[in-house]
Amino acid sequence: MKIFLDSADVAEIATYIKTGFVDGVTTNPSLIAKSGRNIIETIAEICEMTDGPVSAEVAATDHDTMLAEGRKLAAIAKNVAVKVPLTEAGLMTCRALADAGTKVNVTLCFTPGQALLAAKAGAAFISPFVGRLDDLGADGMGLIEEICTIYNNYDMQTEVLVASVRSTQHVVDAALLGADVVTIPPKILGALYKHPLTDKGLDAFMADWAGTGQSIL
Repeated sequence: MKIFLDSADVAEIATYIKTGFVDGVTTNPSLIAKSGRNIIETIAEICEMTDGPVSAEVAATDHDTMLAEGRKLAAIAKNVAVKVPLTEAGLMTCRALADAGTKVNVTLCFTPGQALLAAKAGAAFISPFVGRLDDLGADGMGLIEEICTIYNNYDMQTEVLVASVRSTQHVVDAALLGADVVTIPPKILGALYKHPLTDKGLDAFMADWAGTGQSIL
């Protein structure tokens, strides 16, 4: 399963790319706004950091303007994946961009029916929001399972990109269900390799090693 970093903070992204765990980056209007930077400059800088897909989202809601914005974003770099919302206009834009060879990430997916339409519109990625469903008492991971089943039934090439991830368990569950990608904020990526027993075991090893008086170097 690929791991994308959900951030528009270029310094933060650069730090995590060095770990070797990051396969791509996702941004959205909220993250861009939080960064306080120009979207075009920010996406261009992120695209230079990674060869993986970098999702850049349109801000319009009508098809014609979405398409114009999508084309402008796609022109920034070859690895831009234009992100569009799962609306009728968004899916029309997805079809037009996909037919022109642009990768499209269809976002704000909350039902398997929506995911089916996104795949038929040529989406490279579908982004179901598991955390937001869980917040409402629904089964976010159940949605991932249903989408994966539908896509596998018909050998659809759209990749399931699990979004709105709130915990490391979401990441593990996504992997168990066979999701293609998970996009996670930096704090979740950092939490994946942490466990108190790991720290406790390492402390014990270091104490025992210090007692030997040896040095490897």
